[in-house]
Amino acid sequence: MTQLEFIDVYKRYTAAGPWVVDGVNIQIQQGELVTLLGPSGCGKTTMLRMMAGLEQSNQGRILMGGQDVTYRGPAERPVSMMFQSYALFPHLDVMDNVMYGLRMQRVPESQARERARAVLKQVGLTQLEDRWPSELSGGQQQRVALARALVIEPSILLFDEPLSNLDARLRRDMRQEIRHLQQRLGLTVVYVTHDQSEAMAVSDRIMVMNQGRIVQHGTPQDLYEHPADAFVAGFMGEAMLIQADILPGSQGVRLGSWIWPHQPAQAAGPVTLAIRPEAWQLAPSGNGLAATVLSSAFMGSTFELSLQTELGHIWLQCPAQSPPPLTGSKVGLTLGRGVVILPPSS
Repeated sequence: MTQLEFIDVYKRYTAAGPWVVDGVNIQIQQGELVTLLGPSGCGKTTMLRMMAGLEQSNQGRILMGGQDVTYRGPAERPVSMMFQSYALFPHLDVMDNVMYGLRMQRVPESQARERARAVLKQVGLTQLEDRWPSELSGGQQQRVALARALVIEPSILLFDEPLSNLDARLRRDMRQEIRHLQQRLGLTVVYVTHDQSEAMAVSDRIMVMNQGRIVQHGTPQDLYEHPADAFVAGFMGEAMLIQADILPGSQGVRLGSWIWPHQPAQAAGPVTLAIRPEAWQLAPSGNGLAATVLSSAFMGSTFELSLQTELGHIWLQCPAQSPPPLTGSKVGLTLGRGVVILPPSS
């Protein structure tokens, strides 16, 4: 069942201003976690605010559960939104923060308290009901905000950069918790972030946005392995874009003075290669693309090498089982998996 749909939706903030959301058409299914991913200013937060009823579209229709909600306010929509700042009330304890939405809905006090306790148990905060927000850690505040969003039992849950205020370790833990909770409860979730690793970790589907438009959507693996253009290739993980030529007669692909012995399905002619760091492989000097080692950094399970080549500066990741080549040494580079061939217009 389609839970949320945008039909030819446009949004701009001034009559002569640019379209912040430019003719978007999307469908999100019940129980699906979809992430809107893109750089700052691409329109993803505006999209989320239109879903919540906090912004009004200039054109188009918004449907939820098959019902047209285009002109309905926030209180008339089956949604709950969790903001980046969490927006907890400092003068209310944890229980009262979680119960706030139920009180606004005039749910009887005893029933509201029972529902709040059940949701606090789901997010692991049953022992903190009487604490003030100032007495909680960042992760605990995030869980309170999540409980407050869940307790009103929305059909659609909206997240606006919910983990940006947390440190890296806690961010990883909380994104797993959000994903597990979403799957366990069968929630329909729209998640906004500019962090591609976060998007890949939590999403059923990712919609990549640029300049107000959805430029590509699909599973995280689809977008990483089959980007539609250079923008998506660069945004879905690191990718070096290199102009190359497919040689006729299955002679390989020319990158500068080096010919990569690869036989692509594309016809001969100019192309753009999107090359991931893991695609480069070390080879003895005199083999492959000539490179000079500028530096190496130990990253735990890998070494990260910085190399200079005729194609420019290249980053390479190699396993840490053996010592890396010395700074200043000459090496060769070949290519393995992780190369995407894009059309020349990209």
